[in-house]
Amino acid sequence: MTKIIRRLLLVTLCVSVGGCALAKLGEESKAFFASTVLVGRVDSPSGWRGPIIVTAHARKSGRVNIAHHTLLHEPGGYELIVPKGEYALFAFGDTNGNGVFDAGEPSGAYTGTSPIVATGTGVVSMLDLVLKDASPAGIAIPVGTSFNASAAPRHSTQAGALADLDAPIFSAKNGTRGYWAPMEFFKTAGGNVYFLEPFDPNRIPILFVHGAGGSPQDWRYFFDHIDRSRYQPWFFYYPSGAALDSMAYLLYWKLLNLQLKYRFETLYITAHSMGGLVVRTFLLNHGGQFPQARLFISLSTPWAGETTAELGVKHSPAVVPSWIDMQPQGRFMEALFARRLPPTVDYYLLFGHRGGYSMLRPNNDGTITLASQLRNPAQAEARMVYGFDESHVSILSSPQVFAQYQVILANVEQKAGSGAQPGHVQVNFAFVGHDDSPKGLPVLLLTPVDETARQQRAKITFALRTEDTGARVGPIPTGLYDASLIADSYKTEPRKVRVQIETDRTLTLSFQFVPQGVLQGYVGADGDAADYPAGSYRPPHETVKIVSITLTGAGIRRTLVPRQAGSDESYERYLAGEDDAFGAYFYFVDLPAGDYDLTILAERYRPHASRHTVVPGRPGQLNPIVLAPAK
Repeated sequence: MTKIIRRLLLVTLCVSVGGCALAKLGEESKAFFASTVLVGRVDSPSGWRGPIIVTAHARKSGRVNIAHHTLLHEPGGYELIVPKGEYALFAFGDTNGNGVFDAGEPSGAYTGTSPIVATGTGVVSMLDLVLKDASPAGIAIPVGTSFNASAAPRHSTQAGALADLDAPIFSAKNGTRGYWAPMEFFKTAGGNVYFLEPFDPNRIPILFVHGAGGSPQDWRYFFDHIDRSRYQPWFFYYPSGAALDSMAYLLYWKLLNLQLKYRFETLYITAHSMGGLVVRTFLLNHGGQFPQARLFISLSTPWAGETTAELGVKHSPAVVPSWIDMQPQGRFMEALFARRLPPTVDYYLLFGHRGGYSMLRPNNDGTITLASQLRNPAQAEARMVYGFDESHVSILSSPQVFAQYQVILANVEQKAGSGAQPGHVQVNFAFVGHDDSPKGLPVLLLTPVDETARQQRAKITFALRTEDTGARVGPIPTGLYDASLIADSYKTEPRKVRVQIETDRTLTLSFQFVPQGVLQGYVGADGDAADYPAGSYRPPHETVKIVSITLTGAGIRRTLVPRQAGSDESYERYLAGEDDAFGAYFYFVDLPAGDYDLTILAERYRPHASRHTVVPGRPGQLNPIVLAPAK
């Protein structure tokens, strides 16, 4: 039986990838599981607001090798994918649009305190660059270097780029390529949240997320029929063959950059098929940072995975990375409902049942089984469950489905309009001893004051850009809060301000930041590259028993013993200038400049030792620390 399954699977694969290009698929998968994604932001205080090229490069045998580069239509967030190794980052404003670094163009290099090391897994974040009028000294990229290679994006990968839905990049054919060749797709097309028209603050954005092998053109019926005077369609276009954890983190990064720029106050999300898995993972891992996400509607999502994916992993000579996550008994599926969606999100489940039944395939919609679409925990979290006589494909162009979709939107709008209107705050801040180095993202923290309020709602956070001083931030539910502004490697003055948020009112808050040396991080969850592939978020270890965390250097020695409860105290201690450790997290503050040795002792793990440079005013966030099990 196993031989028969393997032969059938091999024939199916040969037809699907065209010409039986299994060797290429194998190379794609191998490269994906040996790569790291580098993410950060490019700022331009010099005033350049046009196209920017960002590149990761390494020096080998005296030559500069470009590992990956991408194009942004304006300053903002970027992503680069690179193999294992050590890299430098460079960016320049392409003032004449020729794809060549010309003399006099604004440029900047990453100037962090440590080299950029790609381990062949996960993400390295907070790699921010600042463009300057003059070319920085000592950069490896010579004037005249061309970035017009064919294997690179020719369009913007910065979140919010305007898109023509009929462009070849958004075709069904290219969507299929994103499934069978995710690395090639990411390098040449990237992954992004696109707009069909310029952002309008008076219309609610609805983010549409396609499924496996899909493309934005799958949503054409919805785009054509939705009330465009009330809603603005956005769509997340991504290589659907990549690991789902990775794509969920990419979605978070894109939405974070959109929120930083546009300050949208409401977001609805609609996802088809496997896209629902990406969205739920995003909401589980990062939904707390997006109280604007009010509605999530899934159509034909395989909430219990797919047995065909499991067969592919077990028997195929080449494996699409997302198959690993789609295995019904796999790590991804087991964790998918271990936590509930944020309470601010209304979830609706739509499914189709026009399929068939056979001895080898239970009731389905032509692609996904009903049992998978109707996994019990998914139904339990849904406000309503709606079934339709539609197939996996026709559900996206059904008048009956869209009519019900409109009813859901109207109900959510009515619910939002019946509550008390929230308030806002205007945040003013300044950096003492300001220079043009990257400052990271200050975070406004609002903590409900009275006990009843704390039980009803969690802390509220808003990320800001350094240029956002004076920005209006919200919406914020009415009530009494302690407001603080936190920035990595800075002290905040004042530490906190008590504010009363009232209906339709905007309060003004003012802070200043004073540089301090900080080293902070966390012990990441166990797992190898297959568990946390390129672009995926490694969460903190939930069960590690840390005995001590010691920092030595610059004439000081400090040791922390992590607390196992009371995480809310960490914000207060950071603002008060006190070291702290809680669970897997730790931070040391008010450190003089210098080199430090970090030692972590934990039960059942080998001692961890690493060396780090601290500079006051330079972000001191470490990448997740992965401990090696004791023998």
